[in-house]
Formats: sequence, structure tokens, C-alpha cells
Amino acid sequence: MNHKNTLSFWEQQHLIAYDFIVVGSGIVGLSAAISLAEKYPTSSIAVLERGILPTGASTRNAGFACFGSLTELLADAQLMPIAEVLTLVQTRWQGLQSLRKRLGDAAIGLENFGGYELIGEKELPALEEIAKVNQWLLPIFGEEVYVRKDEKIAEFGFNSKKVKALIFNKFEAQIDTGKMMKALLQTAQRYKITVLTGCLVQSWEDQNEEVQVNVQDTTREDRIIFSAKKLLLCTNAFTKNLLPALDIQAGRGQILLTKPIKNLPFCGTFHYDEGYFYFRNVGNCILLGGGRNLDFAGEQTLDIHTTDYIIDYLKNLLQEVIAPNLVFEIDQQWAGIMAFGEVKKPIIQWYSPNVLLGVRCGGMGVAIGTKVGEMMAAMVSMK
Repeated sequence: MNHKNTLSFWEQQHLIAYDFIVVGSGIVGLSAAISLAEKYPTSSIAVLERGILPTGASTRNAGFACFGSLTELLADAQLMPIAEVLTLVQTRWQGLQSLRKRLGDAAIGLENFGGYELIGEKELPALEEIAKVNQWLLPIFGEEVYVRKDEKIAEFGFNSKKVKALIFNKFEAQIDTGKMMKALLQTAQRYKITVLTGCLVQSWEDQNEEVQVNVQDTTREDRIIFSAKKLLLCTNAFTKNLLPALDIQAGRGQILLTKPIKNLPFCGTFHYDEGYFYFRNVGNCILLGGGRNLDFAGEQTLDIHTTDYIIDYLKNLLQEVIAPNLVFEIDQQWAGIMAFGEVKKPIIQWYSPNVLLGVRCGGMGVAIGTKVGEMMAAMVSMK
């Protein structure tokens, strides 16, 4: 790693060597850093972030505190053994409880209006599986999770020709994503964790005694070599840039938000079409996102911009299915980048003796991120 050294004496003495370096300042990265600080309170910890704000989905998601809708879990059960599906649900649920305990409900803007799934014509067979899935989940939640609430279809103003049934889940809630990330950053500051932005990690070298991390500083023409005893990689979809062979595929989620709607008839979080579409109220506005199933290949991208095709589809879905009787105006649109694999299980494993991976959250970073961070910290020692 040859590079021209332009660092000052002070920078070399105090700002580039740490006990632990975490790459990525999203939910997983900050959670891992905070868990490390709790485990090793005298250690030095730095979080390196490539952007000014987290680049993937942590500050750009829909704010669902969820663990999987009925049709999502049934789809997962086609790809994984039931025991693995339930382990994943339990990990998500535990992650949500850990997030709430760490930051507090007020700090993350949690509101428990419950969650719903809209069942269309093609999902009708899933209704026959409700009792079975509730039985699967009983050891985790202690009571039935999914119940039909078809009477709410008319109350919420959905198109009854498209929505044949409605399933309610009282354990689901919504959060304010911006508040959550701000609270995580404030918690990291209280633990004296150094968060450095504009740091694009390009490679590393595990030298047994330490890891040297090659970073491109966006304000300098040269590169900076950081060092740490352990390196934790929490870059989710962007890990593919560093480890191309890893089973990770980017998945862009596109989102639109309406202006406030007078007398909005519903509150809560809502899933549609196996969770590929999702919407919720944000106050009196409707947030609607998803659509990567419309173009899987095209949405396997790290490009953070929206596309007219999917945004137009979301607008039509809003007009024809969700709010056919409402007058609304689109106010904002944006995209976030998630990470998926052959199955939805996260990758939490050692890549080399001193480099640990915690990536591929499967679109469930809000739920699973805190737990992934805890699990990573539990695997790390100071030796």
C-alpha cells in the first residue's frame, strides 16, 4: 500500500489508529460500534462512512418496525427450512426490542398502530395458511399474530375489487427513521466513538497483529492508511464493491411521499404483493415504496436515483388500489439501496482472522440491524 503521506504529526498520533474500526455508519455499523463500546468501555473505536450521510438505506427506508408479513413468511418457507425462517423472525423481533431498549420509543418516534397486509386475487391461497403460520410463531409471540380484518377494507378506502382480504398484525409498528439515526449518532457520541465521513474504504490488509485500512479521503488527493486490531465491515449492499464474490445483490427501493391529505382514513404500516410494495401514513401523508419486482435486473443497482417507470407504477397503485377516493399530490420521491441474497439470512462471519462481516440485511435493517451489531460485538475479542 504505497501512498504519499500528507498527514500531520497530530493526525498520525491521534486520528488514524484504533482498537476497532467499523466501516459503515448505518444501523448495523453504529449498533456494532455502540455494542463494542459497551463491551470494551476503554477501547478506541472509529466508524468510517463514505458519504456525508449513510449511503444505503438506513436514512432512506420507510420506517417499518416489522418482521415479515404472512405472504413474505410463506415465500421464505419455500426457500428455507421452517426452523430457519422462525430463527430469522425471532432475530428480527429481538432486534426491534433491543433497538427500543437502547434508544427508547420516543427517540425513534415509535407508534404502534399495527400492521396490515392487503391480499389480492393471487394471494388468496395464503388465507388458508393463517392458522398454520400462527402456530409456527406461537413460541415467539405467545399468541396469534395474524388475524383477518376484512371489514377494514371499506373503512380504509381501499379498492375492494383489488383488495380481497386484509390481515392485521398487532405486533407491527412504525418509526421515524431520521429520529432513529440521529439518536444512534448521539449515542455513539456519548460513548466517545469517532465517526468520520468522506472516507471511502478501498481495500484492507489483515497483517495478523493489525488490519491496515486503505481509505480514499474525498478532500485529499492521496489515500490514508488507518489501522485497527479488528475491522468490522457493515456496508450492506456496498460490500459487493469490496468483496465481489460474496452472495450479495443490491436491491433498490423507490419511495414517494404525498402532501398532507385531509381526513386520511388509515394509520399503520401496510404490505402488498409479498411485501414488494409497502405503504404507511406519515402524519396525514401517505408514504409508498417498493417495486423492485417490476425489474429485478434493473433494480440490482447501487444507483440512488429514482426511475420514471417505477415511480409511475407507484402513483398508479396509489390511485387505483390504495386511495381511489382521495385527492392527493406527490410531494417527494427518493430511493434507498438494500442488500439481498439467495436467502434472507444476514451474513455474520469472519472473513479473515481480524476482519468480521455483518452485511445483507434482506430489506429488514430496521428490525435486524441492532441484533446484527450485538452479534458482531459478541464475536470480537481484544486479543
